[in-house]
Amino acid sequence: MALRLQELATSTRPFITRGSKVVRCEGCLLPQLNCICAVRPTPSANSAFVFLMAKGECYKPSNTGRLIADVCKHNFAFVWSRTAPQPDLLALLDSPHYQPIVIFPHESAPAQRCISAVPEVMGKTPLFIMLDGTWREAGRMFRKSAYLQAFPVLGIQPEQLSSYALREASHAHQLCTAEVGVEILKLAGEHACAASLQHYFLQFRQQYLKGKPHSKA
Repeated sequence: MALRLQELATSTRPFITRGSKVVRCEGCLLPQLNCICAVRPTPSANSAFVFLMAKGECYKPSNTGRLIADVCKHNFAFVWSRTAPQPDLLALLDSPHYQPIVIFPHESAPAQRCISAVPEVMGKTPLFIMLDGTWREAGRMFRKSAYLQAFPVLGIQPEQLSSYALREASHAHQLCTAEVGVEILKLAGEHACAASLQHYFLQFRQQYLKGKPHSKA
C-alpha cells in the first residue's frame, strides 16, 4: 500500500481500469460497503517478504500481496525493473540480516538453484522474493533479473486447487499471491501465521466477490 501511494504521488495520469468508478476504502481497496479493515490481523510472522511488482500491479484491488504484508512484520515492495533496480532493493538483497529466496515454480528454474525446504542460516531471516504480476510478467521478471540469479528458488506444490477466482489463471493448479504466502509460511514453520493469512484471504475473497456485479460469492 505504501508503494501504491508512492506511485500515485509520481504518476502523471490516473490509473483507469474496469471498476475504477467504484468508491473504495483507501485501507483495503475494496468497495466501501465491503471493507475488511476491521478484520485486518495483527502482523506476527517473523519471515520477511519483498514484492517485485509489475508496473501498475500495486493499483489493482484484486492484488492479494498486500494481505501477506498485513500478516508479516517485515515486508517491502518495489516496482520491478530489469535494468535499473532501486538501490534500496539491492541493499536489501545484500543485507547480512536476510537470506533471499526466490519463489517460483521449479519447472522453469535451473535444477541447481531449486530447493524444497526453507534453509536455516544462522543469524539470517528468510526473505521471500515474490514476483508479483500476471504469470507472463512473473516469468519475465524471473528470466530477466540478473540481480536475482544467485539466489535459491523455492517452488510451491499446492495440496489443493486455488480458490482465488478473482482473475483467470493459465492453469488450474496456479495459486494467487496470498495462497502462495500461506504455503510459504507453512514451510517456514509459521503455522499460526499461515492459518491467519488463510482466514484473512477467504474473508477478502468473499467481500471482493460480493462487490463485483454478476459474481457468485
